[in-house]
Amino acid sequence: MSPEPFDAVDVIRTKRDKEHLSVGQIDWVIDAYTRGVVAEEQMSALAMAIFLNGMSRSELERWTQAMIDSGERLDYSGLGIPTADKHSTGGVGDKITLPLAPLVATFGVAVPQLSGRGLGHTGGTLDKLEAIPGWRATLSNDEVHAQLASVGAVICAAGPGLAPADKKLYALRDVTSTVESVPLIASSIMSKKIAEGTGALVLDVKVGSGAFMKDLDAARTLARAMVDLGTDAGVTTVALLTDMATPLGLTAGNALEVRESVEVLAGGGPADVVDLTVALAVEMLAAAGRPVEEPEVRAALADGRAMDVWRRMIIAQGGDPDAPLPTAAATEQVVAEADGVLARLDAYGVGVAAWRLGAGRARREDPVQLGAGVEIHAKPGDVVVQGQPILTLHTDTPERFARAHEALDGAWEVAPPGTAISRRPVVLDRIR
Repeated sequence: MSPEPFDAVDVIRTKRDKEHLSVGQIDWVIDAYTRGVVAEEQMSALAMAIFLNGMSRSELERWTQAMIDSGERLDYSGLGIPTADKHSTGGVGDKITLPLAPLVATFGVAVPQLSGRGLGHTGGTLDKLEAIPGWRATLSNDEVHAQLASVGAVICAAGPGLAPADKKLYALRDVTSTVESVPLIASSIMSKKIAEGTGALVLDVKVGSGAFMKDLDAARTLARAMVDLGTDAGVTTVALLTDMATPLGLTAGNALEVRESVEVLAGGGPADVVDLTVALAVEMLAAAGRPVEEPEVRAALADGRAMDVWRRMIIAQGGDPDAPLPTAAATEQVVAEADGVLARLDAYGVGVAAWRLGAGRARREDPVQLGAGVEIHAKPGDVVVQGQPILTLHTDTPERFARAHEALDGAWEVAPPGTAISRRPVVLDRIR
């Protein structure tokens, strides 16, 4: 066996001392970690050094490429039509992928949407879709390609061959308090998205209490890093910074969000969900070289074209789009204690409540309750009267209600009648 060309201790020391990692060091450490040559404790130390000292643009580009090179890279050039994908950094009530993928596909752009599961207070797209009886998340690469060719859209789990180095490092960051590092977040997201083989990528970077990035400056820094990585890799990339101070739409929870998504595809649904779906679709179509004006995109929701693609997409993955969705066994309401105007509804509090009701998981192996979650009856700026329901809590296990109410304590507020409440726009900024 030939000796390793580098030593993990030297690589750690380089970054610990705020020096620049070489191309060789980066390529080796990612490959050696994937092979098990670099131990978990050594990669933990390197992740903390990166967390504390950051990375230059050239280091980050090479780190991301090394993670891509640890596995396979998909290729959709044989489809003969452009491809576009969307990635959200995660939020509460963020069901946008469900109506967005079929909407974009109606305009001749294929959408290979490889999605994930929820963890903590943020929901996962695959968990939501598994509320549809029969629907399956796991497809082979050949099945993905065939569905893109026949339907134009697929939402499924990423295969094990995509960026395996990221899968190992992602789990490690969770237990070493190195999650909140822009280089590690950006390389994690972009290594998977670039490896997916899409030609265009639109990033939905959430901002606010229910998001990973709490303020605009931090979100801009992350968005800029990811857009630069995509661009450097030859993927047309743009980012929208979107509001996550308040939950998106009127539901948080798996089956509840599927129901709301179908309402959007039927030409209805909450205005904020429709507006963000349309804004992201316009960006995806433009990035894929098939620009479509906003009114025409809205028309595809209103006239049933997007719904037709949705039904074909669900059926292609074994799901029954007409089957009743799961409902929770028990409900409880949270009501207004006085007349006035809803001044605030905190996304994080609602997300934690939905999680505690059973809609989310604390560990990756935990099951979820498909019918659990929070239904929202008023949004900030709405007039409310004493006794009016603000939220309905759904769960199969009523003993969870108490902890959900604790999460909501202080998460919403009613101001005196006549109080003017300013509403933030859904889209806060655009980075490209």
